[in-house]
Amino acid sequence: MRYIRIFFTCINTAISKAAAYRLDFVLGNFITLLSNVIFPLVTVLIYANGAQFPGWTMWEVLLIQSVFSMSNALASMICGSVLWVTMDHIQSGSFETVLLKPLSPLFYIACANFDIESLGLFLGGLAMTIISASFTGISGGNGVIMFLLLFISGAAVMCGLELIMAAISFKWVGNSRIPEIFESIKEFGKYPIGIFPKAVQVMSSLIIPVAAVGFFPASALMGRLDMRSLISVLPCILFLLFGVWLYNRMIKNYEGVGG
Repeated sequence: MRYIRIFFTCINTAISKAAAYRLDFVLGNFITLLSNVIFPLVTVLIYANGAQFPGWTMWEVLLIQSVFSMSNALASMICGSVLWVTMDHIQSGSFETVLLKPLSPLFYIACANFDIESLGLFLGGLAMTIISASFTGISGGNGVIMFLLLFISGAAVMCGLELIMAAISFKWVGNSRIPEIFESIKEFGKYPIGIFPKAVQVMSSLIIPVAAVGFFPASALMGRLDMRSLISVLPCILFLLFGVWLYNRMIKNYEGVGG
């Protein structure tokens, strides 16, 4: 209960800060949303020029990408700042100030840097999901339940990726190219998994389950999956747990300023 109270207190603090600097909050959300509109726009241009992803309509692909945006935004709000804050502390040698807190270092960093500015991206993704779903149709009952479970699992995968990147920074100090490497991996979650080679399908479903970020939840919402597909939740949970374990394990490698 103590951790829950701390978490909601940090959320209230982030909201109060956004309310104090309303113009910055509005512009930040607008720019974030605008920068993420490019990918759905590319899909529209592909279909407008007569090309397509085999077996998928334009609105079905847009639904996948909209769910991906929502999941990405949710993960960004919760732990999107962990990487940059961790890297900053490592490079400046101030991570001791985190270790001295009477809380788990990971929990403290995630809560103290709750990213309310990703709310705009989440709401934009939600609006696009509703619009896309209205053109594709959704499966009621079990489909909605599966969607919610897989959506939460997808957000867990994104959080796991953030934690793994942050954990690597304890040894790979000062390398801002870490996010670029993992961003290329995330791309597989924005498209129908069937268009990729078998090796990529296995990797994105089991090893680094980014397919659960957009493809699986959207497919469940459209009624393309059955209840057996919920087994894909397990790799997502394991991936998040691995990220938490690795981050806490790599803290032991902290040596002060610059690594």
